[in-house]
Amino acid sequence: MPWSVAFMVIAIVLITAIARTSKERYRAMARLDEGQPPAELIANRDEIRQLKERIAVLERVITDNHGSVDLSRQIEELRGR
Repeated sequence: MPWSVAFMVIAIVLITAIARTSKERYRAMARLDEGQPPAELIANRDEIRQLKERIAVLERVITDNHGSVDLSRQIEELRGR
């Protein structure tokens, strides 16, 4: 009989410890989301912004037919000089 009581006490303490740890981990994650973003997140946002700008420039170059015709004409003019 005393072993079963000891086992129950240990089980209750273990369950309580796991619950507290989980609760603190959840709170820490919530604070991280509310506070300053980590440096890696900031770096990733900057990189995404730069890539979007580059894509916009490439789209402009590809879709600008008039500009490519002018560029070809200007190159030919320079070759002729």
